Amino acid sequence: MPERFAFQHRTVLKEEAVCLLLTDVHGVYVDCTLGGAGHSAHILDSLSPQGTLIAMDQDPQAIDNAARLLGRDPRLKLIQTNFEHLKSQLQACNRFPVHGLLFDLGVSSPQIDQAERGFSYQQDAGLDMRMNPENPLSAAEIVNHWSQEQIARILWEYGEERWSRQIARHIVQTRAKEQIRSTGALVQVIKEAIPAAARRNGPHPAKRSFQALRIAVNDELGVLRRALDQALECLAVGGRIAVITFHSLEDRMVKEKMRDWQGQCTCPPGLPICSCGKKTLAKIITTKPLLPTQTEVENNPRSRSAKLRVAEKI
Repeated sequence: MPERFAFQHRTVLKEEAVCLLLTDVHGVYVDCTLGGAGHSAHILDSLSPQGTLIAMDQDPQAIDNAARLLGRDPRLKLIQTNFEHLKSQLQACNRFPVHGLLFDLGVSSPQIDQAERGFSYQQDAGLDMRMNPENPLSAAEIVNHWSQEQIARILWEYGEERWSRQIARHIVQTRAKEQIRSTGALVQVIKEAIPAAARRNGPHPAKRSFQALRIAVNDELGVLRRALDQALECLAVGGRIAVITFHSLEDRMVKEKMRDWQGQCTCPPGLPICSCGKKTLAKIITTKPLLPTQTEVENNPRSRSAKLRVAEKI
């Protein structure tokens, strides 16, 4: 396989996200989650020669891939960083405020498909799951060294795994004999912890646990919360933020944050003077989240859980 295709990724909701994001083709935009560069490429195609795109990703493979595919475009600036550093990075390159911010959350297809990254429960490899390989915390560290209570908590909170306590207990019992170092070994432990009847229906028995571990390893919800707190401040008036989520925890956070920005009064009905202090900072463009078309889901099954929400600073 040619090297330039080593980071292939099927971009989700590409047309919809970019169409709603761009309000000024001469403006400055940020792809906070570069990934396979699908959204970035489409943004560049849509911008004028005076437009600018800043693309960020904490994964060095994503940056290298984009440098090969798009790096000669003078309108593009690539930054290897976690998007929780959004504000400081924009200030450092004198691009503050900007006209639009795009977040395409979750794990990218190349990270899943490259077995050695340790994200997939369908391929046996070292237990890793770090989006930034330089981060000290890995899935192996959590599985082999965190307490049973801590493991059960993240499986429940981040994976909504109903068998979280049983799985955590079985992990601790197994690692007491031998450390769990591979994705295949962890899948086997999870399967043994879940009753046979419960494994017969629904998704892969390890799906929720692997999601939970990935979120914990990369502090995905904490990072998203911190980035959203900065996002509106980074936008010029009339600028937009577009967020694509892939599971309910992310989507709930984005939905609640955009509602906060909209500033709906929470005072009891009939109160003569508003006392809650809510101010309208943004308007929601997508009353309901946009979903992939049936055609997109058929062509890319990983898109089926995607939701796009967009808000505009006022």
